[in-house]
Amino acid sequence: MTRWTGREARLLRLALRKTNKQFAAMVGISTRQLTTWEQRGETLFLHTANQLALDTILSRADPASQERFATLLTERAAVEADARVEELLSSRAHTVRHPVDNTLMVLVEEGVYLSGPDNRSVWLDGYLIDVYPTTNRDYAQFVKATGHPPPQHWPGGRCPTALADHPVVWVSWHDANAYAHWAGKELPSSAQWEKAARGTKGRVFPWGDAATAAKCNTAEAEIGATTPVSRYQSGVSPHGCYDMIGNVWERCSTQATDGPDRYELKGSAFTSPLQRSILWLRNAANAGMRDNDTGFRCVKQAQAGGIT
Repeated sequence: MTRWTGREARLLRLALRKTNKQFAAMVGISTRQLTTWEQRGETLFLHTANQLALDTILSRADPASQERFATLLTERAAVEADARVEELLSSRAHTVRHPVDNTLMVLVEEGVYLSGPDNRSVWLDGYLIDVYPTTNRDYAQFVKATGHPPPQHWPGGRCPTALADHPVVWVSWHDANAYAHWAGKELPSSAQWEKAARGTKGRVFPWGDAATAAKCNTAEAEIGATTPVSRYQSGVSPHGCYDMIGNVWERCSTQATDGPDRYELKGSAFTSPLQRSILWLRNAANAGMRDNDTGFRCVKQAQAGGIT
């Protein structure tokens, strides 16, 4: 998680071209509190919840706003030595906004990674993968554009505001595949998913080899429901992907070997114990199955030269 001060918050507000009132509403604070941030500038390090909110706002900003923010930071870096400036700039070096569904995607470069419990060397071509699982807000764009039936838990067929940043659930493999095709993407193969989750060196969990339940939304958290996709910053994978363990099982394009019309699931969910979340473990479900703990994210083949 980036360490934000009041001054970086002000630069982000300027980059987004928002008034104090508009920006305070985006962060979830009062206008008076925002004024205090900006007055105290670099002397005020923000609380964790506010830093998470600013990270999320920046990651979801349009490319022009992100570029303006980077320019403002760079201008400041020219006159002040501040390691946090480099952190804010470098953390987005390999991400891109997808032009159809506007999701943030990260490049997983071509090469070998260590796969499975025996750490076999496997080569994969480069690809882009969604940083976050597909959210209810993302899926609402697809429903609106195509007329596809909405998930059963949306009241009146509309995306609930309180769940907008939670992963979409109650969607079948066919629903997920239809979304991917609409967006010009694909569901990941189990190998693509595993590499994005483990990195290249065979980690047991996205953050390393230690079984640390606090880094994800699994059964040990006792939340009993989905959480916002950007919540678990300390559980991010080496490639920068969130929720590769916990929150929701994620559907893959790889067909399972235990029966027809079944596809692999990866990552576990809020209903699963942490030990069921080891990244090479296999699970599968029928293509038509819908439930409250299964969602998806998408991939796209990288063009020559990386992100385009």
